Amino acid sequence: MLKTKRIKLIIVVYWFLLTYIVAALVWWFISLQQQNTKMSDLLLSELRHDERNYYNKATAILDEKKRKTSQYVGEGITFLALILLGAVFVYRATRRQLTLSHQQQNFMMAVTHELKTPIAVARLNLETLQKRRFEEQQQQKLIGITLQEVNRLNSLCNNILLASQLDAGEYKISKNEVNISELAKRVYTDFSVRNSARNISATFDENLFVAGEELLLEMMMSNLIENALKYSPKNAAVAISLHKDKRGIHFRVKDEGPGIAEEERSKIFDKFYRVGNEATRTAKGTGLGLYLCKQIAKDHNAEITVENNDSNGSVFTVTFNV
Repeated sequence: MLKTKRIKLIIVVYWFLLTYIVAALVWWFISLQQQNTKMSDLLLSELRHDERNYYNKATAILDEKKRKTSQYVGEGITFLALILLGAVFVYRATRRQLTLSHQQQNFMMAVTHELKTPIAVARLNLETLQKRRFEEQQQQKLIGITLQEVNRLNSLCNNILLASQLDAGEYKISKNEVNISELAKRVYTDFSVRNSARNISATFDENLFVAGEELLLEMMMSNLIENALKYSPKNAAVAISLHKDKRGIHFRVKDEGPGIAEEERSKIFDKFYRVGNEATRTAKGTGLGLYLCKQIAKDHNAEITVENNDSNGSVFTVTFNV
């Protein structure tokens, strides 16, 4: 918060100084032009009408006046253009910095909550198992919940680590031939087991292969399915599909959530960005999932898009060019 206030103060001071510089530039132009006019008038007044070559001398004085005026105008416009260009550049850079600072602040609050919640749940479940004796079914239920929270914590840590490595250019992708059909089935089965109460359906074409890194592809699929479950009502359907046509291999996730406004679709893949309506801001998340999906898709010669679902919600599609 203090850093943001300082940046805002710097912006105010900057625009004050910029206004002063522009005003000074205009004032110097007017002063020089007035001086130029006075000098020309003085030189013309010193000429005698009966003087030989009076017309040529007067024309020369007026031409010199026009030349200096053009010089002042040209230099003034050049300096003004450079000043305004620099001002626009600084304004945009500062605005981006403020936006990034705000997003990072939101990210830190979100990630703190996201880290504390699964740790607290896992700790409580383990302490409960340690202090009490339960029947086998109750034990397995508590262990299953604990594992689910640990998996969630692991996914969060992987997202943060991968985002840092991608930004630093330190992650080296090792591409191999991946059976994406089997991978999609495995991811779907994992989510179905961990979310047995949810309505998740899937249809997959068999034996589809892409060149890529299995870990990253799994992370991309998991993030898209996680988002669909997160932003959809508990009783809403989530449909997963994988099929191939002449345009490529398409991995698609349909949800029945609140949907995404047209003006925000170009922003949802930005780092730390979260959709601005209340329905999604109250949901858990760090703003890294879709950013990573876009980066992973790009690194695998694929394109990720989003559109409205026919009924309600959104449809995310990753198209691999093969």
